[in-house]
Amino acid sequence: MIKFGTDGWRAVISKDYTFDNVKIVAQAIADYIKEIDDKRPVLVGYDTRFMSEEYARLCAGVLVANGIKTYLTKKPTPTPVVSFTVKNMNLAGAIMITASHNPPQWNGIKFKGDYGGSALPSIIAEIEKHLYKNEAKFAEPESSNFFSYIDPDKEYFEHIEKLVDLNLIAKSKPFAIIDPMHGAGVGYVKTLLDKYGIKHIQIRDERNPYFGGVNPEPIYKNLGKLIDTVVQNKADIGLATDGDADRVGAVDEKGEFIDSHRIYALLLRHLVEVKGLKGGVVKTFSTTNMVPILANKYGLKIYETPIGFKYICELFLKEDILIGGEESGGIGIKNHIPERDGILCSLLLLEIMAYHQKPIGQILDELFKEIGYHYYDRVDLHLPNEIKEKTLKMISQNTEFAGRKIKEIQTLDGYKYIFEDNSWILFRASGTEPVLRVYTEQFTKDEVKRLLDEAVKMIEEMK
Repeated sequence: MIKFGTDGWRAVISKDYTFDNVKIVAQAIADYIKEIDDKRPVLVGYDTRFMSEEYARLCAGVLVANGIKTYLTKKPTPTPVVSFTVKNMNLAGAIMITASHNPPQWNGIKFKGDYGGSALPSIIAEIEKHLYKNEAKFAEPESSNFFSYIDPDKEYFEHIEKLVDLNLIAKSKPFAIIDPMHGAGVGYVKTLLDKYGIKHIQIRDERNPYFGGVNPEPIYKNLGKLIDTVVQNKADIGLATDGDADRVGAVDEKGEFIDSHRIYALLLRHLVEVKGLKGGVVKTFSTTNMVPILANKYGLKIYETPIGFKYICELFLKEDILIGGEESGGIGIKNHIPERDGILCSLLLLEIMAYHQKPIGQILDELFKEIGYHYYDRVDLHLPNEIKEKTLKMISQNTEFAGRKIKEIQTLDGYKYIFEDNSWILFRASGTEPVLRVYTEQFTKDEVKRLLDEAVKMIEEMK
């Protein structure tokens, strides 16, 4: 059964992610496009996963066989570049072949709306209605008058240069380590740093469909190579993007990992206090309490959504939103696109350092002294779906956890225990994998570890 999750359809290559199933999904998208807009072209992009270019070409062949003018990127291209191009060229939408941060054996299809962002739940529902409705058509794309290749990088770079003060960064003379994690982001941050003469080293930049043996997700356990390179070279910062470069992670000058929550808080403060921007602030259910603390300080409206950037995107389209972000490192920013962009966020972290003329670790410490120290971590427990659902049901009935009284259980997306000091722990089933995720934010590192250990122990006992 083909089913879309929090951000498109993902499956294991050769098991469910087959040429036949990709054609079925592409045909459903073609049918949806023909219903809503049969005049504007569609863009197809792809990442560096195993055979992604072949799956992308297949999707292009389905689209042209349905009479839809189609552009195909010439090389692996980040999701935010694809999304920007949709909006910039006024296209009907885009198909992006990627499984983002998932393990190497996975691939997927994301659909982007004509506004240059994640497909809204209503769009996904319409595409799913078309699955299996019509037999998939295919034509060799290169033989079709409806087909052409495209390189969208130039226009994307020109736009990013309007959003980031690269001259200021260059004057501050930082030394950055760039880690695209073997993904589609290879060369993107590097191109702009090269142009402005900013010192850097790019690592993990060769194509490797196994991603060097780690998932291409910029979280602590996957960034050992980046941490070591920063420390060995005495660099000022390390910047990482995930498999399709829509998420960001960072490492400070001491080799300490800076998670997405801290990056979000740093960006929010910079956008308001330095760039003078205003607007609503959006966080997903699993994202730090630092965000509402800062939003309240600035008098900005705070929105909380279920997990999945499509919900943030929806608010970008309806409201005046300054910034929207999620725990997984995806952050979207005003005056760009309603989409996550790990490339833009990486460059803005360099701009923050340049403005303050301080190491990023020191800037972060100053923020903590202002709003309080917050510590976060997450564990992913691989459980069969039937056990996963049974476990969640039992979790929903607790009144205390790890010796602490539960003040409230919130159920926007999973089960979130709110403790009396407003710290929290969240239990949530993944929308794309047989995984139960446990997230927590506490005021000390020790309490984070204790609560996650207790969660793992409790779930093991429930099996």
